[in-house]
This record gives sequence, structure tokens and C-alpha cells, in this order.
Amino acid sequence: MLSAILTDVDGTITDSARRIDVGAIESLRSLIDDGIEVVLASGNTACFMDALCKMIGTKGSFIAENGGVYRIGYTGSLHINGDQHVCRTALEAVQAYYRKKGIELDLYNPTYRYADLAFARTVPAEEVKQVLAGHAVQVIDTGFAIHLQSEGVSKGTALLALARDMGISPKDFFAIGDGINDVQMLEWAGRGVTIANAHPATKAAASDVMEEANGTGFVQAVKKYRSYLRAR
Repeated sequence: MLSAILTDVDGTITDSARRIDVGAIESLRSLIDDGIEVVLASGNTACFMDALCKMIGTKGSFIAENGGVYRIGYTGSLHINGDQHVCRTALEAVQAYYRKKGIELDLYNPTYRYADLAFARTVPAEEVKQVLAGHAVQVIDTGFAIHLQSEGVSKGTALLALARDMGISPKDFFAIGDGINDVQMLEWAGRGVTIANAHPATKAAASDVMEEANGTGFVQAVKKYRSYLRAR
């Protein structure tokens, strides 16, 4: 049996325009009311995730910055993985490259990030990877932003650490996500499923792919696997 659910946010409990899916929130609240631990996972900042947890009604546990930050409960400390200095050095190299082309990157909340750095998808991610060849960073295109993250850090590694600190196994988690940054958490959870709009690599990593997309697909997944979930 599974005792917790770990879900991506953008594209999974939202629509393609990042608007929250009401049905997905109702599904999450139903799980919460039944005593199932709900953990949110995203590339967003910790402060964004804290607010989202409160608005949905979870116990406050989350993974932020694509695994660079995690927290257990509202009173828990922020655990920071990776080296933002390495990411900042890489960002400066990318900024210098594009400024020569007359392009200024649109940074996403750098003041509120502890581990990774992110900017708008106004430049090609593959070109960014070429610019940063030799830098010890990952270039992650989530479909919503381009992130620079330390090597070896992911939502999957954060899942391992979070589960350990919660006193349970990663195999106790039911994981749902759609992005390439969700692959490891789907592989390392007890059961990892995805939805119709998922990246091809994410579909390949998942044990099941829903017929529906975005938040509607999330609702479908919860209904299909609800009997596998039990409160601790």
C-alpha cells in the first residue's frame, strides 16, 4: 500500500496556461481529509510553495526549485541541496553571451531562490546548454522556464531525502508528474504515473499514462489508484 502522494504542480494540477484545475484541488483535498499525506513538487520558489500548500490545505511539506529545496511541515526547516554559486557563475556566462546579441534574460524570482536559478524561455534551451558546456550545471527546460541546477540534484533526490526525514520509504509514495524534471521522482516512488501531455521521457519512465491531460489527467489518476492509498 501507498501512504503519501507526491505531485508536480505546473501542467499536472493546472491547465497548460498554469491555471489551477479545480477538480485536481478537490481530489487533493479529498485525499487530505482521508489522512493521506500530500507533498507538492515544483520548480517554483519555496515561498510560492508555502503559499500554495496553505491555499490547498496540505500539512505544508513540499519540494521546490526542482529538488534544490525541500521542507517537511510548516514548522520544518528549509533543506537546501546543491550549490547556487555554481549556478550563478553559469548564469553570468549565459547573460554575457546573450547581451552580446542584444538580449536580456528575464529572470524568475532570483531573490527568493536558494539553490537553482531560472529565467524565461525566450532563448533556446539547447543553445544555453552549448554556452554552458564545461560548467557543472544542469540546464532544465520544464516547458515553463529554463532552470540552472547543480549536477546531481533533482526532484528524485529530494524525494529520497524527504522520505528519509519523514521516516518512510520513497516506495510509500504515489507520484504524478508530466515534465522531464519529474522522471526520477516517478522512477523512485512506489508507483509513478503521468498524464497525456507529458514529455516523452516522462511517459517512458512512468508505470502508467493517463488518457486525459493536465489537471483532468491528475483527477483520472487519483480515481484509478485511490484504492492503493491508505493513511499511515
